[in-house]
Amino acid sequence: MTEAETRRTTPPELANLPRDFWDEGALVMPAAKQAISLRVDEDVLDWFKRTGPRYQTRINAVLRSYMARMRKPEATSGARGLSGKRGSRRHKNHD
Repeated sequence: MTEAETRRTTPPELANLPRDFWDEGALVMPAAKQAISLRVDEDVLDWFKRTGPRYQTRINAVLRSYMARMRKPEATSGARGLSGKRGSRRHKNHD
């Protein structure tokens, strides 16, 4: 890619970065993903697909957000899990 092509395709908010902007940058590898088969309701999948490309990434983000939220009560004693029982974190209905 030529310098002219780079300037032409660069978003305006990135056009005037200082020359040393990336000097302290570090490569961060994304977390490994695991391919699974997951059964979800048809309307749920259709909704996510309608939101556009990378819908699986958004599904993962929703699951991660839920996981983070459910982990917070673990720090306090007597946290309730999905089953509603104290100390339980496992859902009994495995689809």
